[in-house]
Amino acid sequence: MDGIGRRDVLRAGAVAGVALGAATGTAHAAEAERTVVLTGRLETGAADFVHLPLDVPSGVRELAVRYEYDRPPVPAGTPGNSCDIGIFDERGTELGGPGFRGWSGGFRTEFAISREAATPGYLPGPVRPGRWHVVLGPYQVAPQGLAYRVEVTFRFGEPGPAFVPAYPAERARGRGRAWYRGDCHLHTVHSDGRRLPAEVAAGARAAGLDFIVSTEHNTSSAHAVWGPLAGPDLLVIPGEEVTTRNGHWLALGVRPGQWIDWRYRARDEAHQRFTRQVRAHGGLVVPAHPYCPYVACQWKFGYEEADAVEVWNGPWTYDDESALDTWDGRLAEAVRHGRRWLPAIGNSDAHSSPQPIGAPHTVVLAEDLTRDHILAGLRAGRSWIAGSPTVRLELTATGHGQQAGIGERLTVPADAPVDIRLTVAGVPNGTVRLLTDEGQLRQESLPASGEATVSWRTTASLAAYVRAEVRHPKPDGTPGKGNSMGPDLPWGPMAALTNPVFLDRS
Repeated sequence: MDGIGRRDVLRAGAVAGVALGAATGTAHAAEAERTVVLTGRLETGAADFVHLPLDVPSGVRELAVRYEYDRPPVPAGTPGNSCDIGIFDERGTELGGPGFRGWSGGFRTEFAISREAATPGYLPGPVRPGRWHVVLGPYQVAPQGLAYRVEVTFRFGEPGPAFVPAYPAERARGRGRAWYRGDCHLHTVHSDGRRLPAEVAAGARAAGLDFIVSTEHNTSSAHAVWGPLAGPDLLVIPGEEVTTRNGHWLALGVRPGQWIDWRYRARDEAHQRFTRQVRAHGGLVVPAHPYCPYVACQWKFGYEEADAVEVWNGPWTYDDESALDTWDGRLAEAVRHGRRWLPAIGNSDAHSSPQPIGAPHTVVLAEDLTRDHILAGLRAGRSWIAGSPTVRLELTATGHGQQAGIGERLTVPADAPVDIRLTVAGVPNGTVRLLTDEGQLRQESLPASGEATVSWRTTASLAAYVRAEVRHPKPDGTPGKGNSMGPDLPWGPMAALTNPVFLDRS
């Protein structure tokens, strides 16, 4: 568009949406409160985000919002109405700007903001006068259109005391250089989860985790409550699940209170701007569940800006198999071109009971249990993924008087023998697979005890890297078979998965 950017179009669409609707005000006795109602209709093809202007008067102690929209019946196979909500204050709606005050997606129908408190998902702080904007996110609009009604109540009075955030410490009591277990993708009532942060912290401890990352959808509100819930035995790292219209990504290790905007698509060329914001403070960019079949979940941004990729999300399903295959193909490509490779991580993405926290989780080799050391270990790929806390694993490559572990490199003469050793525990009757850039080159069944050591000899000429998978038995109890084709999946669910050990030819 000549002279008009996509952001201008969205603003114009917002104004048009309000112009088509109606705004009415009701004064209450002694101006204790005042209510404004915004109504309108959005048609199929509406802007991704519609910003409804809202003039906030002086003297407001609390701003309360509730909304609703119609859900007309639609033919089978046709998406029905779904509309998210959030709010920006008088500082404006500019992409990545300072005006963000909260987002609840489609999880809540009402919220409130005051100086001393706010509904989870929203940021406490002064309700200053000026033009605010309620933002609607109509990610599905029925053929009949979407009629909305937003009711805003201004409650007047003296503001309460300022909210004091309690951010978590960046260090917990570690064991020095060691393997630490953590879940990097979790939700609470601060987005679309049903667990309280205290329940998530308790669940993480029960699962034997050393660290978790707080990754609410499109909001930083939870960061400020984790302080008293973390402790010497549990490191809590601030993060966000950035939920765009073209896929979700995890911003791991953002600054406490830092918010990352999500209001863009791949075609808008804004993604790099926000990945740089995350990396500027040492954080990581991780595409999440890239093959998730839900609307707006499939990953469309490519992997050039990624630091790792979530190949395992929650219970093992076919979309995880697709993510694994894509990741493995990119490993071989990175080796061929001498480029940076992307480590794999796995997380539970747990939202509510009975979804188990830490199933799966990532086990990372870090110098200590600190925010910086955990992120460094994940960035380097010194990690493997466990389906449960009972699974234990160690993978090494030894040759030419040297040894390397997961995420490391072993440089040897091309024809020098390299001994691969995998020790596994906690997977009864499972199946071990050793894979290289050529595919599966070793398969071995585990006993009923679930414990075994698998050894295999190779060379750097034969294998550019070696990685391991440990699978549970198939539903019929059989171990599965590699290098075969058939009408059903050849393997049972994943129990453990490693990043590679690279074999470089000297």
